[in-house]
Amino acid sequence: MIYLGKKGLNKTWQEDFPKKTKCVHCGKQARIGFTYFEDDDSEFVCQLYENQKDKKYWLHDCCAVAVYFCEGCLEPTALYNQA
Repeated sequence: MIYLGKKGLNKTWQEDFPKKTKCVHCGKQARIGFTYFEDDDSEFVCQLYENQKDKKYWLHDCCAVAVYFCEGCLEPTALYNQA
């Protein structure tokens, strides 16, 4: 399920996502755009690839992803967690 803006900050498997985070591209503030939260019996991102021991890491469980857009450069930054 996708949640726009602040409505999705509590759609997480761990702590609530912050309203803003540091942009990974330029270091300025990035504001929440949307959150993707896996919480039903549909397909999960973790099913796309195997989590391999040769440092090709992948998700191991259902996830929540918050996507932010920078106030300065408008590039996206994402935070995620897993169940």
